[in-house]
Amino acid sequence: MFIAAEANENLAHISNVLMYSAMAVYTLSFLAHCAEWVFGGRSRIAVQSAAIAARREEPAGERAVTVQVRRSGAGTATLSRPKVVTKQPDRPCEDGPGAAGEDEQADLLGRMAVSLMVLGFLLHFGSVLCRGISVQRPPWGNMYEFSTTFALVAVGTYLVLLASKLRVRWLGLPVVTAVLLDLGIAITKLYTESDQLVPALHSYWLWIHVTTAILSGAALYLGAVTAVLYLFKDGYETRIAQGEPGGRLTTVWRRLPAAASLDKFSYRINAIIFPLYTFAIIAGAIWAEGAWGRYWGWDPKETWSFITWVGYAAYLHARATAGWKGRKAAYLALIAFACFLFNYYGVNLFITGKHSYAGV
Repeated sequence: MFIAAEANENLAHISNVLMYSAMAVYTLSFLAHCAEWVFGGRSRIAVQSAAIAARREEPAGERAVTVQVRRSGAGTATLSRPKVVTKQPDRPCEDGPGAAGEDEQADLLGRMAVSLMVLGFLLHFGSVLCRGISVQRPPWGNMYEFSTTFALVAVGTYLVLLASKLRVRWLGLPVVTAVLLDLGIAITKLYTESDQLVPALHSYWLWIHVTTAILSGAALYLGAVTAVLYLFKDGYETRIAQGEPGGRLTTVWRRLPAAASLDKFSYRINAIIFPLYTFAIIAGAIWAEGAWGRYWGWDPKETWSFITWVGYAAYLHARATAGWKGRKAAYLALIAFACFLFNYYGVNLFITGKHSYAGV
């Protein structure tokens, strides 16, 4: 049970200032990431990087040592020492388009971009925190607050993946681009003054249901971005295998991990987060029973949540049973994520339902 309180206008103002500051820092991170790709994608460096990667992927060599032994009165006998497997040193390619191209300037720009993203995340977190404290409730009670928190979780998830030593710096540019777009829409189109919520939203299920929905959406976005990058990388690899030119942005596609790795990474994210998204829907149904007296009423929000769930369930089922991989699976994952986006923006903005009272 939440206790209604007057909004603290000073904290609300600080939240807005921190949000604009975070966007400014994210913009600098975006520019640094762009510069990293530009300088790290020069053709000469791309060729060198491809050659280095090819050498590192060569199978371990084998060599046999032959020893001749003289026998008295019987000539010589040749003995062969068992084959000795020589394993090449494990030196994985450094992360980032600049580092992968062995360009120190580009690699430095990439590290600067990540550092700026960390600073932007801290300012962003301060903004969301002040927004919540200003009204003494979870800061995701309307579309503006949901969008800003969604962007915060997307950046946080990316930084956690980096901190866990996964080489995913190539995700930095898509992440910061989407965050800037999301925050820009939130501030210009969805902004709502800091205020209390309607009584129906005064429930601890606001913490549970909306929090899991935000976490799920941020992770599903990373999976969708990876699926898109996979499609480009797969097309590039197909053209190269057929002896055709790599096409436009060849040096960019060379910087990405192999298509098979991108496909597997996207699948793992979607598979890991699917149970959490399922729980978010179940938590919403339980909350609906307490607020509206029924678990499920085919409200537009509920309907499209279910459609999204079916889309991801079909994707995972196709991967697990039908053996779908590659482009067909990627298209199915993107269709499911498109349903998620429509459920958030389209349903909230253009369709009236029981969830509409939260406003924008």
